[in-house]
Amino acid sequence: MTLFKKGKRRKKVIVVGLDGVPHSMLLDLAKSGVMSTVGRLIDSGKLHRMKASLPEISAVSWTNFMTGTNPGTHGIFGFTDFKPGSYELRIPNFLDVKVDTLWDTLGHKGLKSIVINQPSTYPARRINGVMISGFVALDLSRSVFPQSYFPELEKMGYQIDVDTAKVVDNPSLLWQELAKSLASHQKALNYFWEQDWDFFEFVITGTDRLHHFLWSAYEDKSHPYHQAFLDFYQQIDRIILKILNSMKKMDEEEDFFFLLSDHGFTGIVQEVYLNAWLKKEGYLSFTTPNPRSLQDISSKTVAFALDPSRIYLNLEKKFPKGRIKKEDKKELKKEIAEKLMKLEYKGKKVIRHVFKAEEIYKGKYTSKGPDLVAVSEPGFDLKGSIKKEEIFGRSYLQGMHTWDDAFFWAAEDYGDELAIDQLASIILKKLK
Repeated sequence: MTLFKKGKRRKKVIVVGLDGVPHSMLLDLAKSGVMSTVGRLIDSGKLHRMKASLPEISAVSWTNFMTGTNPGTHGIFGFTDFKPGSYELRIPNFLDVKVDTLWDTLGHKGLKSIVINQPSTYPARRINGVMISGFVALDLSRSVFPQSYFPELEKMGYQIDVDTAKVVDNPSLLWQELAKSLASHQKALNYFWEQDWDFFEFVITGTDRLHHFLWSAYEDKSHPYHQAFLDFYQQIDRIILKILNSMKKMDEEEDFFFLLSDHGFTGIVQEVYLNAWLKKEGYLSFTTPNPRSLQDISSKTVAFALDPSRIYLNLEKKFPKGRIKKEDKKELKKEIAEKLMKLEYKGKKVIRHVFKAEEIYKGKYTSKGPDLVAVSEPGFDLKGSIKKEEIFGRSYLQGMHTWDDAFFWAAEDYGDELAIDQLASIILKKLK
């Protein structure tokens, strides 16, 4: 990275996102010297323990971050959602976000943003600057705005994400995939750093993939990939150092640098299949013994779940086979929440809290979302599969998301009750 062209200097803000990195782990890696640059930042500023979105998934949490709002306002409730008036699922995308992002707000002021690998921004839409979409982006040509940068990204071998299909069959390929995608993102970082901008955001998502597939490599020091895990984080620490050094060359203060994650992470004890529990409790039934989708739901159904932890009442007027009247909602939500809170696995409590929609969502789209959102105790990964007969089970995944162990580093102290939807306003104030 080199110096900007000399001229009238204006303040610039830099944000680095580390997808799925928990506060507790970052603190551990900083204190142990694996991430010495981050360690120095912690000594000079404030590492906040932060709450993610509900549910605690990237599609929602990153949208909370970039809009400064919650799903009731921005309209994104999960990686999947219902087509209006049906049980058919669709994947919401960036065009479904109902409000301006922080880059839109900056653009209205004539300020330029460069955003690289931001999850939940596909397809890339017009901003004043450059947008390169991150997960879930399907096609690189639709992941770039302006389109004129697409040939340059192709030339540098830009890889949007890790090819998880390869990794499921052969976990050892994860390191190769992580290296390829991170190297291509660094090339993009170096290239676009030289452009004209006021706000620069660079997100690393390989961290989330590593945790899902090889969380035990972090927790177990005797794990064959333990050192490789630490080496990956040392590489990230060097990227952060390079960015900070480039800021110094621009005479930019660390007050204008921010570091954050979108949710925390922990190891999985058991996956918990909410629809299997709802069936067992008599709330859910299907018209066939082997349902292919929620479209096979029966008219006797009271409630059903979507990934990862969203529970919907089968409401009249909202769903085709809806049978629950509006006046019965309150009591049913209370009943399901109380029963779910009693769920145990080998004597261990599974559910930490069940939130009612009105407790966590505010805005005109609240009614489109779930009626309840469950938060599990660490280690119990809530799932919405309709294929599972048993409530508990395991898959190839080793790590799961957590709600209140995300992090936010800033030079200033913003208090102990920070949530990810508060960050946009903090950042925007720096570019008044």
